[in-house]
Amino acid sequence: MGLATSLNIRFQGHTMKLVEVEGSHTMQTTYSSLDVHLGQSYSVLLTADQPGFDYAVVVSTRFTAKIISTTAVLHYTNSAGKAPGSLPGGPTIQIDWSLNQARSIRWNLTASGPRPNPQGSYHYGLVPVTRTIRLANSAAAVNGKQRYAVNSVSYVSPDTPLKVADYYKIGGVFSVGTIADSPTYGGAYLQTSVMGANYRDYVEIVFENNEDEVQSWHIDGYAFWVVGCVTLFAIQIHSQGFQMFVCEIQSRLTDRM
Repeated sequence: MGLATSLNIRFQGHTMKLVEVEGSHTMQTTYSSLDVHLGQSYSVLLTADQPGFDYAVVVSTRFTAKIISTTAVLHYTNSAGKAPGSLPGGPTIQIDWSLNQARSIRWNLTASGPRPNPQGSYHYGLVPVTRTIRLANSAAAVNGKQRYAVNSVSYVSPDTPLKVADYYKIGGVFSVGTIADSPTYGGAYLQTSVMGANYRDYVEIVFENNEDEVQSWHIDGYAFWVVGCVTLFAIQIHSQGFQMFVCEIQSRLTDRM
């Protein structure tokens, strides 16, 4: 799982068979290396069918000015020592490589039971979009500290979890509508930001990134359909770029933005 930056992982002399992404079974595609972005989790199968050696597991950063790498060891019980050959190289700042990987991931529609809207069944021009939300990320100093904001609001966690306050109707914890539907492009400020939405509405959301580095977004517990691309659970927005997708609101409880 990516924590603070996008990562690439590869196994010396081995390939990985991707079987699950964010709790959903995928078509079992084989990769020599995988990009893992912030908030993402992948499950892979690796077959230990190589000669008996100690093989390197290499993890390196993606889209960073300085590429940082670390290694671990995949140890065979009959190992004769370090595996011959150099460490496997991986992508560094190549954006197309990562986008092509994302496009190659597909749901396995024969696993985990039927779904009401199989991949490819949507006619996007007929989806009843009821609302458009534009979310722009930004970086700013607030009270002398580096903060990050969405539509100028830098999120502050309350003492009481949002869903607990919502369920038990505890007042004073948050207010719905404390983050705007569109960027204000004003100065960043601290707030427990909560955006309301209607259950079962289809919402068109536009992510905007005006910063000089890649930003990754994760919508916890939701699938979304990038217009013209694939079904994902997390997305990367490159410098000075934007991405638009359609999402169905699937929860009655309030989610923070």
